[in-house]
Amino acid sequence: MEITVTGRHVTVPERFRRHIEEKLTKVPQLDPRVNRCDVVITHEANPRQAKEAERIEITCHAKRSVIRAEASADDVYGALDIAMTRLGERLRRTSDKRRVHRGRKQPTSVHDATSAIALPDMDQTADDTPLPAHIAKVGGDEDCPIHIREKVHTGTPMGVDQALNAMELVGHDFYLYQDAETGRPCVVYRRRGWSYGVIQLDVVEEPPAANTA
Repeated sequence: MEITVTGRHVTVPERFRRHIEEKLTKVPQLDPRVNRCDVVITHEANPRQAKEAERIEITCHAKRSVIRAEASADDVYGALDIAMTRLGERLRRTSDKRRVHRGRKQPTSVHDATSAIALPDMDQTADDTPLPAHIAKVGGDEDCPIHIREKVHTGTPMGVDQALNAMELVGHDFYLYQDAETGRPCVVYRRRGWSYGVIQLDVVEEPPAANTA
C-alpha cells in the first residue's frame, strides 16, 4: 500500500512519518482493497486555535471508493489517534456492508451501514492567519470577511444509492455527482434524522437577446 505524508505550514519529522506508517499498517487488514493512503498534516499558527492547532486528514483510496477521516487536537499524536479511530470505524462499516450484501443478496441500508460514523470536526480559518492557496476571498477582495474554500474532486456518473454511499464514506452532509441516467449535475444531502434529499440541476440556455436595431 502506498502512503504519502504532506505537511501544510509545518515540517513533518521523520520519526512521526514512521509512526504514521506503523498506524496505517492496520488499514489493509480492515479493507484489503485500499491501495493508497494520503495523510495531510496542517498546523494552525493562531494561538486562539491552540486546542485544535494540529489537524490530520487521512484519505484512503480503494477501488471505486474513497474513505476519509480527519481530526484536530493540541498535538499531532493525539490528532492522529482520533483520526485513526474514525477511519477504522468507517473501514469496518464498509467491510460489513459488503459481507451482508454478498451473504443475503440484499445490501444494508445507509442508516445501518453508517449509524456509528462520527462526523469530522469542521475546520476554521482565523481572520489574522494567511489563507492557504485553495482558499480565496470573495472577488479577490482582501478586506472581505467571507472566505471560499475551493476543491475539485474526480468521479464517474452514478446513481442516487451510490452517491449516498460515497457521501457517508467521506463523512460529509452533501455529495456532488453526475447522474448516470440523466447526465445532470446533482447533489444528495442529509436532512433531519435519517432522511435524505436530492437536488438536480436543469441547465436552461437563455434565448439570444432580440435585435432591436
